Amino acid sequence: MTLAGGGLVSLSASTSLAQSFVGEIEADAATRVRRNTMAFRTVQWRDHFDSLRHGAIICDSDSRAVHFWSQDEATYLVFPCSGPMTEEFTRRGRTEIVLKRMHPTWIPTPSMRQRDPTLPAIVHPGPDNPLGTRALNLSWQYYRIHGIDNVAKIGRRASNGCFGLYNHHVEQLYDLVRVGTQVVVL
Repeated sequence: MTLAGGGLVSLSASTSLAQSFVGEIEADAATRVRRNTMAFRTVQWRDHFDSLRHGAIICDSDSRAVHFWSQDEATYLVFPCSGPMTEEFTRRGRTEIVLKRMHPTWIPTPSMRQRDPTLPAIVHPGPDNPLGTRALNLSWQYYRIHGIDNVAKIGRRASNGCFGLYNHHVEQLYDLVRVGTQVVVL
């Protein structure tokens, strides 16, 4: 298993710091949520898919993580991401990758332009493009897994419905997925 986070948390804190902590972090052990060291919720592909045909992706809106499993189950990756700003922008359910775009052009949706008429009509590929260096279009219109122009958004509710990854992570995912890869948004 590979953890593709922004960095691993060191579990080897100094002895004095480790010994100075007394008590439980979570008061009620019965209500603990399973999480890995990066605070992402642990998910299993079998809970959401019948098979790994064409691979599988889970976009977890709550923990703001994108999970990927290869068709042969040899590769499992988890990436931190930005997620939808509100429930209004969050679409949950089953979809799939329908288009892969390298160096994508960004065109704001009609509702984005309505909310903010100052948005440009189009943003061509480059460092200021909100889609970053790669975009994986979902079957739902206007929804994507894509790179990001502002890394401060990672780990936050900051999108109009998409899942934004660090550009080096979306490039890695882009190379692994294919059109038809199944996706579940939680």
